[in-house]
Formats: sequence, structure tokens, C-alpha cells
Amino acid sequence: MSISRTICLGFLALIAMGTCLLMLPISTASGTWNDPIVAFFTSTSAVCVTGLAVVDTGSYFSFWGQLFIVFLIQVGGLGYMTTTTFLILLVGRRFDLRQKFAIQESFDRPFLQGSQNLMRSILATTLVFEITGIIILFQVFAADHEFPRSLWLAIFHSISAWNNAGFSLFSDSLVRYRTSIPLNFIIPTLIIFGGLGYQVIMELYLWILKNMRRQKAKFVFSLNFKVVTSTTLILLVLGTIAFFFTEIHNPEIFGSLSLKDKFIAAWFQSVTTRTAGFNTIDIGKLSTAGLFITIGFMFIGASPSGTGGGTKTTTIRILSSCTRSILQGKEEVIIYQREVPLSLILKAIGVLVGSGVAIVAGTIFLSITDANFDFISLLFEVVSAFATVGLSTGITASISELGKLLLIAMMYMGRVGILLFMSAILGDARPSVVKYPEETLLVG
Repeated sequence: MSISRTICLGFLALIAMGTCLLMLPISTASGTWNDPIVAFFTSTSAVCVTGLAVVDTGSYFSFWGQLFIVFLIQVGGLGYMTTTTFLILLVGRRFDLRQKFAIQESFDRPFLQGSQNLMRSILATTLVFEITGIIILFQVFAADHEFPRSLWLAIFHSISAWNNAGFSLFSDSLVRYRTSIPLNFIIPTLIIFGGLGYQVIMELYLWILKNMRRQKAKFVFSLNFKVVTSTTLILLVLGTIAFFFTEIHNPEIFGSLSLKDKFIAAWFQSVTTRTAGFNTIDIGKLSTAGLFITIGFMFIGASPSGTGGGTKTTTIRILSSCTRSILQGKEEVIIYQREVPLSLILKAIGVLVGSGVAIVAGTIFLSITDANFDFISLLFEVVSAFATVGLSTGITASISELGKLLLIAMMYMGRVGILLFMSAILGDARPSVVKYPEETLLVG
């Protein structure tokens, strides 16, 4: 049982448990046993923090069903191995080497010391952001709902936003609040910080702490921090501009919104498109250009060790830097005056190729099982599932059962990571001492 298989099986076990819970009569508003496919799809979407739904979450599921969903979102967002680590901490057990390697694999960074403190920091960070979100969202929802309902709405949407899940208890997601300044501030903030990753948040916290204490020693940010924050900022700005100008003349998207509200709607969609799946506009009415832009941003996704999916911002940054190095005639890849190791370049290429193959294969399969839908909608659905985004043009509920099973597989592969998934199937790579002669060939 390798580490990759442990993580993959852990997610499967959590999905199976969620499916059983969501099938219970207490989970549905009608009080009857749930459809197994609906329960399976919803559980996978929640654990994989995707947000795709085949039913209206707010009306189809009872309070208990919604509670089960938000629990699965929280556990899935933090990750199976992280949650296991929390349980180990609670019972006071020590980490053994295997558990430390499992945490390292889950977070994709080499730390083998201070793991307990790291897990406590992750839990504290999660609670701080989610509680802050609950307080602000409660003020928003209290204007339209009674106290118990508005509190539950605030809790559900805060957890869903922080974990980049995109589940909403409203049938139109957050369209009715697209002009609300507090909501359009706190939801994107939760999504962005949840998608940045815990390492970035911790570095930012230490930098702020150092400046508050006025320490003289210079604080040096890691390369990961610089790449993640700069790439995220660039994508947010480009996304806002792209959505604004491609849909500015689309009356079904912006309608009679003022110029300020149009920018707010474009900003919100730029944030949520890469990771979360909330929407304040009707995705099904986007122009073809808007749909392709959305697909591109969904494919990129969030950042490593964050709660979002996709190929990750660091992957795209490494590959774009590789292209720049080739154009400049260089044989090494330099980012912020640091050389990127060959192993990371190969991993980035592997992630891109693996993700591309999975999406192409998934789209072909869905085009066969659901040929009645247009190609762009099917491609959109597959990318949204694989990147664990959760946006949809409105066809998810109408897809065939075989198509829904495919989307379940895509959500699962996207959540555990395509390389980790392939490693679980093929087994761990064996190092070789054999070296072969080098030879060139034509490329491009």
C-alpha cells in the first residue's frame, strides 16, 4: 500500500460514507430514500469540493442532508490526510515517518519536521477565515431571512467559499446578490485565500507579524510565495478585464446593470471561475468567447496546497517561463532569480499532458453518451468537473447516468491529482541507475 494509494482510497472511503449518509430518508426534504446516483454524485462533488449538482441543494436536501454536504466539503477541502492528522493530534498520538510522508505527499511540499504545529496552524487559519465569513455573510442574509435561516446560510456559504466548493443553497447560486458589496467582497476573499494555499497564508502572516514587531532582519519570501501571489494577481486582473469586455454588450449577462455593478460582476466571475463555482451571472447565457475564457481559467485553477483544483498556477508559470527561456535562447528556467529544477519542469509537463489527455478522453466519452448537447457545453462540463470548479451551463441534471458517472470520475481524478492518481494505479516509480546516451531530434 503506497502513499498515493492510501490517499486515493481515503477519498474513496469518504465519498462512500457520504453517499450512504445522503441516501438516508433524513437527508432528503421529501423524507424518502434518495436516488443512489444523486447521492453518489453529490457526495463526490462535495468531497472533491467541486460544486456540480444534479439537484437543487437548497430544496432537494433537508437540513440534515445539507449538514452532511457541508461536512463533506470541509473534510474534502482540508484533505483526507490532513483530517486524519487532526484526529491523531486529538488522541495525542505521535507522528511516525509514514504519516509524515503522507502529509508531505498530500501537501506537495517536503516538510518532515514541525508537522503537528503545521496542522494546528491549518486548523486555526481555517477557523479564522470561516468565522469571519460567517459574521459578514450573516449581515447580508439577515436582511432577507429570519435569524436561524440566515445563520445557517452564512455558515454553509462561508465553508463552501473557503473550501472553493461552490455549493449554494439558492437555486440561482448568488445571482440575487450580485450587487451586494459585502457579499462580493467576502466571498471572493474566502475563495482567493482558500485557493492560495496554507504555505502562502503562513508566509504572509509571518511577514505581517515581523513588520508589526519592527524586526530589523529582512524577511525573504519563498519562490513559491512569489510565483503563486503574482500569478494569481495577474489572472484575477486579466479575468476581470476579459469578462467585462466580452460580455459588456450581452444584455442577458449584465442587463441593465450600472458600470460599477458590471465591474463587480466581472470581478466576481474572474475570482470564482478558476476555483469555486459560485456565479452571479447566468453561465448558460455567456457568449462563446466568454465560455472559452471560462474554460481556460478553470483549467488553470488554484494554487498548490490550497482548497481549489485545476492544473495549478505554479504549473502554468513554470511552463510559460520555459517558453520564455526557449525564446531567449537559454538552457535553464529562471524565475525571480532562482533556477527551477529539472524535476519540477518534468512534473509540470506531466501535469499538463495528463490533464489534457483526461479532459480530451472525458469529452469524447461524454460526446458519445450525450450527443444531444452541443460540444462547447460538454467540454465546459468536463473541464469544470476535472478542475473541481463546479460551474455549469445548466446541463448537469440532464446528462445521462453514464455521463454522470464519467463526471464523478473526472471530479475524483481532479481532486486527488492526475499524477497521484496514475501513481496509485501504476505503483511507485523505481529509480534506475542505468543511463542512456543523449541524442537530439527535431521539435516544433
